[in-house]
Amino acid sequence: MKKTALITGATSGIGRATAKEFAKHGIKVILCGRRQNRLNSVKKQLERETDVHTLNFDVRNKKDVFDAINSLPEEFKQIDILINNAGNAHGLDPIQNGSIEDWDAMMDINVKGLLYVSKAIIPKMTKRESGHIINIGSSAGKEVYPKGNVYCASKHAVIAITDGMRIDLNPFGIKVTAINPGLVETEFSKVRFKGEEIAGSVYKGYKALQAEDIAEIIYFVISRPKHVNIADLLVFPTAQANSTTVKKEF
Repeated sequence: MKKTALITGATSGIGRATAKEFAKHGIKVILCGRRQNRLNSVKKQLERETDVHTLNFDVRNKKDVFDAINSLPEEFKQIDILINNAGNAHGLDPIQNGSIEDWDAMMDINVKGLLYVSKAIIPKMTKRESGHIINIGSSAGKEVYPKGNVYCASKHAVIAITDGMRIDLNPFGIKVTAINPGLVETEFSKVRFKGEEIAGSVYKGYKALQAEDIAEIIYFVISRPKHVNIADLLVFPTAQANSTTVKKEF
């Protein structure tokens, strides 16, 4: 029987690339996102390779999360793989100048949104005693860097939640993984810096990771034998040594 994966933040970046990678391998995909037109576009691309269903909701809205997931048609109700990918960064300010609106957005999406989606899906996994949850963290969850304060805190929380999930779900045979990328060239920086110009400079002078690189890693992780769980994975582009050390050539 084909496996089914639910992917949040599936309209761009790592989420969209993961959906494409899974479709290539015949995994049924549930694409979740806030932009229905983008969901439709990705669905159209992937329908030639696998079964696709879309759910249009914002992970910050608890009621919408549960309503959307409960609305799944019968053939998509058994979710074998959950990719908690929806996440964001807003601003890069020292703590004393930080925007409370930015802080709320990061905590609501990166932490509470991940929890809402997980809560809607985990009980069915524990009942079946099977499943794999992958939480997309960040190298920012491993170390704090200047002006990273609340974003780093949200990603440290993702790692702590992932470790807690792995312990609590261990009796049910459910795999839990954290994948923590460094610099990945996606729309992420456009959101963070609220514009194209600064965002473009973030990836100049070196080869950043691409969304497809992370998608291939995610597929590798979910395709391991039943007795193998890759618990925690940190991946950088070759040019990056840590959050603040990047070899750039101009």
